[in-house]
Amino acid sequence: MPLRIGTRNSALALVQARWVADRLGDDVEIVEVTTAGDRGQAVSDKSRWVSTLEVALLAGEVDVAVHSAKDVPGELADGLALIAVPTRVDPADALIGYGSLAAVPSGARVGTSSLRRAAQLRTLRPDLEVRELRGNVPTRLAKLDAGEVDALILAAAGLVRLGLGDRIGARLGEFVPAPGQGSLVVEARAGDTATRARFHPALHDVGAGMELAAERALAQTLGASCHTPMGARAIGPGGAGAPAISGGSDGRRRLAHVKLTGWVGLPDGSEWISDRAVGTPEDAARAVAEAMLAVGAGDLLARAARMEEATP
Repeated sequence: MPLRIGTRNSALALVQARWVADRLGDDVEIVEVTTAGDRGQAVSDKSRWVSTLEVALLAGEVDVAVHSAKDVPGELADGLALIAVPTRVDPADALIGYGSLAAVPSGARVGTSSLRRAAQLRTLRPDLEVRELRGNVPTRLAKLDAGEVDALILAAAGLVRLGLGDRIGARLGEFVPAPGQGSLVVEARAGDTATRARFHPALHDVGAGMELAAERALAQTLGASCHTPMGARAIGPGGAGAPAISGGSDGRRRLAHVKLTGWVGLPDGSEWISDRAVGTPEDAARAVAEAMLAVGAGDLLARAARMEEATP
């Protein structure tokens, strides 16, 4: 029986699932699942993209599900586990329409559906008009081309995966991306060791897995949700198959480290907090969270959530 890969039926999700399938050989079947987010149902911003796929996994209708890591909530459904993190694509936010953020004229309309991107944009360029713009990547690009907005901010990874990298005007290094942005994850039933073994080492990138672990741990420790502007970027030991342990100058073997940056802010861009640390994924996440919470990140996140709830 072929390995059944569950995926959303959007253009980007299908490209991602096929990328995974191509690296597993011929005995693979892609199963398209329409999620609550694709139907436009009013459910939480992250769970709407993955919850239906998780139901299909638990029901045995698919063997694995492929997700964009940034869409996966911090708490997985009982009985499921993330079993592989493929090599990460560029995690940066991308500006479409201009060659740099500084080049965007004052008063220009910039489209995004992300609270985090809107908050960081308002912090850096309060003179710009942020427009909420939803839809898949091709739909948003079409709205830009039709003049509904003057510029867009999207994930660079999605554009690259769709073969639309030439639309990128600039990569916004001044933005801290969403936890997991640029990464894919493979989710399966917990305890399915045979399926897990099929992905290791064929598709699992140890360095990318460490980065994702640090970013997700920071979001969970801070108590951030999809309704609060929060960014996290970990830079791991680098390279596909990077070792989870490395040798030190003293000859001892120790866990490799990541460099982790965290960011939280208010949706209107008026206040923000950021910090960074180096350590194992768990230690770095703990250090960044403790430093940010010590200077009011918890209160800032609570206020951000209230502001979002009050938005019509």
